[in-house]
Amino acid sequence: MKRKTYQCLIIENKPIAKNIFQIILVSDLVKFINSPGQFVNIKIGHQNSSFVLRRPISISKYNKQNNSFALIYKVLGNGTKELTKYKEKEYLDLLGPLGNGFNINSINKHETALLIGAGVGIPPLLELAVQLKNKGTKVITVLGFNSKEEIFYENEFKKIGSTYISTITDSNYFKGNIIELLDNLIKSNNLTFDKYYACGPLIVLKKIKEIFSNKIGYLSIENRMACGIGACYACVVKTNNQNGYSRVCKDGPVYLSSEVEL
Repeated sequence: MKRKTYQCLIIENKPIAKNIFQIILVSDLVKFINSPGQFVNIKIGHQNSSFVLRRPISISKYNKQNNSFALIYKVLGNGTKELTKYKEKEYLDLLGPLGNGFNINSINKHETALLIGAGVGIPPLLELAVQLKNKGTKVITVLGFNSKEEIFYENEFKKIGSTYISTITDSNYFKGNIIELLDNLIKSNNLTFDKYYACGPLIVLKKIKEIFSNKIGYLSIENRMACGIGACYACVVKTNNQNGYSRVCKDGPVYLSSEVEL
């Protein structure tokens, strides 16, 4: 896989939910994306910027016909706040595509995939859902948000398959966290599937792994990163293989659930 920096043209950069922005870019980088769930490392700020480290953000969707791709980010600190200031027709310096994403051939046509995403772990699941549907795999999606105002991509997922949403505060959806929603769906026999694919905070992934211990699953690990290419070992996760630890940015971020210890 080709990894280098690209000057990516910004097509749009706008809010799509509370504190959630979508940025759409055009670049030859798209030609080298080989699976949903890969990410890029963004250089934030212009000349003389105080932001030293790049920010890793997952690719939420891409189109190889017109070399466009989208990133979703949540405004949490000074770095992402600075990112909101970039305008249409400006350029953004990106390193990528990085990591190993979801293998859509890990599940067969006519089987059912359960996709589980929480918060900013949701974006990489959209492209996965699209590609699974296109190959003939049935898709069920379970999404968790803090509030109704933070919900994004709801309609996009509903067009693909059955979609269930939880929020902590709003009774128009399942009121509770995503684990409570999963428990509710299991008890009501609404979760018949063959394999699962999940992305979100480690505490959520750990619980998902426990709940579906009898199922084959794939987890996209969210760890703090620095270099993004496996050189600094800042993002390692413990595994049960002979190496003991794995670099999330280079070997992951997607792992077989039975392979990692959370």
